Amino acid sequence: MSLIERQEALASLEGLLASAIMGKGRVALVSGTVATGKSELLHSFAEQAAELGALPITATGSLAERDLPLGVLGQLIQDAPLVLEERERAMALLREGARTVTSSGPETDTLKQVDAQIVHALCTVLLELSERYPLMIVVDDVHHADRASLLCLAYLSRRVRFASIVAVFSHSTHGRYAETSFPTELLRQPHCRRVQLAPLSQAGVMSLVAEQLGTQGAERFAGEWYALSGGNPLLAAGLVEDYQAATRAAGEPPAELVPGDGYGQAVLACLHRADPKMLQVAWGLAILGEPGSLDQLLDVGPDFVSRELQALSTAGLLTMGRFRHEAARAAVLAELDPGERGTLHRRAAELAYDSGGSTTVIAEHLLHAGRVDDRWAVDVLEDAARHALRDGRVEAAVDYLRLACRISTDDHQRVRITTALMRAEWRINPSTPTGHFPELTDALHRGQLRGSDAVVLAKALMWHGRFDDAQDVLKHLSESGEKLDADTVTELVVTRPWLRCSYTPFLSQLPQVTGEQSRAAILSVAAYRRLESAITLAAVLTRGPRDEIVAVVERILRSSRLDEMSMDTVESALLALTYGGRPDKAAPWCDLFIDEASSRHAPSRRARLSAIRAEIALRQGDMLGAEFHGRLALDIIPLSGWGVAVGGPLSSLVIASTAMGNHDAVNELLDQPVPDAMFQTRWGLHYLHARGRYSLATDHAQLALRDFQRCGELMGRWDLDVPWLIPWRTEAAEACLRLGRPDQARRLVEEQIRRCGTSAPRVHGIAMRLLAATSEPRHRPMLLRQAGDLLQSGGDRYELARVLVDLTEAFHALGEYRRAGMIGGRARAVAQECHADPLNRSLTRDGDAGAAAVTGSATEVADVTAILSDAERRVAVLAAAGYTNREIADKLYVTVSTVEQHLTRTYRKLDITSRAELPSTLELGTSMPA
Repeated sequence: MSLIERQEALASLEGLLASAIMGKGRVALVSGTVATGKSELLHSFAEQAAELGALPITATGSLAERDLPLGVLGQLIQDAPLVLEERERAMALLREGARTVTSSGPETDTLKQVDAQIVHALCTVLLELSERYPLMIVVDDVHHADRASLLCLAYLSRRVRFASIVAVFSHSTHGRYAETSFPTELLRQPHCRRVQLAPLSQAGVMSLVAEQLGTQGAERFAGEWYALSGGNPLLAAGLVEDYQAATRAAGEPPAELVPGDGYGQAVLACLHRADPKMLQVAWGLAILGEPGSLDQLLDVGPDFVSRELQALSTAGLLTMGRFRHEAARAAVLAELDPGERGTLHRRAAELAYDSGGSTTVIAEHLLHAGRVDDRWAVDVLEDAARHALRDGRVEAAVDYLRLACRISTDDHQRVRITTALMRAEWRINPSTPTGHFPELTDALHRGQLRGSDAVVLAKALMWHGRFDDAQDVLKHLSESGEKLDADTVTELVVTRPWLRCSYTPFLSQLPQVTGEQSRAAILSVAAYRRLESAITLAAVLTRGPRDEIVAVVERILRSSRLDEMSMDTVESALLALTYGGRPDKAAPWCDLFIDEASSRHAPSRRARLSAIRAEIALRQGDMLGAEFHGRLALDIIPLSGWGVAVGGPLSSLVIASTAMGNHDAVNELLDQPVPDAMFQTRWGLHYLHARGRYSLATDHAQLALRDFQRCGELMGRWDLDVPWLIPWRTEAAEACLRLGRPDQARRLVEEQIRRCGTSAPRVHGIAMRLLAATSEPRHRPMLLRQAGDLLQSGGDRYELARVLVDLTEAFHALGEYRRAGMIGGRARAVAQECHADPLNRSLTRDGDAGAAAVTGSATEVADVTAILSDAERRVAVLAAAGYTNREIADKLYVTVSTVEQHLTRTYRKLDITSRAELPSTLELGTSMPA
């Protein structure tokens, strides 16, 4: 029904009123649901009647007053402008009539007990009033009127034909009368007319909204106004109220139409104005969410449910048997008494269980049931938790497991559930499960904790630095004398290389497993991936990176997802690439898994992956990225939740902030207390390295040297002394140079270079920069050019910037100002890219001479590039930007050999010897390839 149609209905009623004013009485029975806004229509009619010179008197039927004799008629008498004598007579008649009704027995027909004289006298009061004024009598929701009032109204309706009265009665399409003959009695009168109302059409809803918000506001969510209101004016008004509230709160119109309190209250208003049976069905539907077993839940017949659902749909509250929005369902649920709501949820859970329903659906009902006694509920909750974890609904899984733990009466079962709960809570915040440690430890000593769960408990204790407790768990597992089951053997086999990489001092505490047991235990693909990933990381940290590692790790990552058990797999694989010198390969994989962790609502995993991403960014020289991801990791999980692993994100933040010159931020970070136990783990090595870097940057070389040497001592003791983990020797060499010990520095650097071999170009390049610093000035440019080429290959932009700064200074010291200017321009560009402000500041210390050299170099570059061919210039631009020969070949669709030939000719024409001397200004005026 459109607004035009509603205006037509109003005009029809006005026509009846006009006839009544002329002495031709009329009766109208207005039919409609709560979705039609019939009450609002009658209110508008009453207002217009007064403007036309008629006297409106109104009453409203109410279910709560249905047993009040003559209650509705009494409202009309009270609303009528009677003189004192008439009012006293009318009130006496009402009291007498009510007394007559209430004196009847409960089994007596009330209509027969109302004295006909009283009915006549009461109606005469209104008929006489119409002789003085044209009268409009309006009774809304007449189906809720008491039986005595209905008798009087029927009597009155028969006698208004020749009076100046129009009587308008509205009722719900699905309303049930106290006296079912009333509408029939009215409609058989020749002067009675039925007016049928329908919900608003989409155009009608738009017009209604436009009256409140204007055309632009209505068109903003054109389809949604109708979809959420179903043509019900009350619901549309509630949506408008929520829209206006959101606009006031934000200071601008909302980006989406979100039903809120106004909409919910409108839904409740519709239900309370309808039949109670409709409200009962609405409650049941809110509990179930869908109408499937609604008849069984409410213990009523299916025909009853079907009829009431149809009524709710006609009222605009439902679509396809469901509430139009979750806000409607939430409002209906909130209306229920908590005890009754719990009873209905418990009944719904039983029905779903008996019919073989989804364990997730059953578990949700059990959560809201309040009291749960059924023995089958624990198994259902466990199964629902497993499905929730697989689907990434970690919070729901935690809720299911907590309830299962609370209602379980079996000690072994409760321990198993508690272990699963600890794992699930870990995915949200690693600090939460600490409350379960005492219970699980006691269960271990009582023999109620499975071996594989004991290993998981030990790992959790280690994370929080409770090494003594973890050793007790592992010791008990070793000395129990029980035969290890396959799950326990699998967990021990996978944990060994994991401990080797992160908790090396405690490797000896792990129970030994024979080779035959190991081979027999790894039965699942997931377990094999965990083992392969951990072994690969251990190999990188002990024997060094190998060419085939990238292929192995990427195969593992391609087949891994962040389900319940795979986080260790993903973490070890990403670290293998990162420590193995391939952060460029690790970065996109890490970003992919961070996105997956976000979509699965697993903040703990997202934080751990962000910590790895920060380490990746550091090794690429992306200091801003390292700071962002390190900060994100610590924002998601507070420092207290990181346990000993706090050294990971904290060290990345310290190194990145130090490189960018944010020393105040570093001071705050280093003032944060860290657990002493951290220095018995891999993360402690990173923390010592980061703290040493900061001490070096703030001219505390002795403190820095102490941290670097302690880092090296621990790495040697744990047999992890590999340069691709932490190049502590080059860091110590730089501290020695600051302390005036060049010979010691050179020995450290040479030892570092010997350990690098050909598999660590990044660390090799860093070492070559320090070797140049310990060499004679005339040898430094050659060594620094080699360092630059190695760092180009290694992909660390920050360390490349440091080499270019040193090369600038070396050329300047030798008086080669033109070359110093060229290299200085490129050094500045790379340092700015890394946000390394201290490096930028160091480039300006040569003052005007350096600036003049840069200006001169720009002019010379403009000249020399003219002698380069287009192909040579394209290759030179990419080489100066830091791309490797292979990457340049891929971008330009040529061979690596062709790239090398172009670079050789470019070096000859520009009178330089390496790509480190290519000026950054080559990019000016040059078209870069896509």
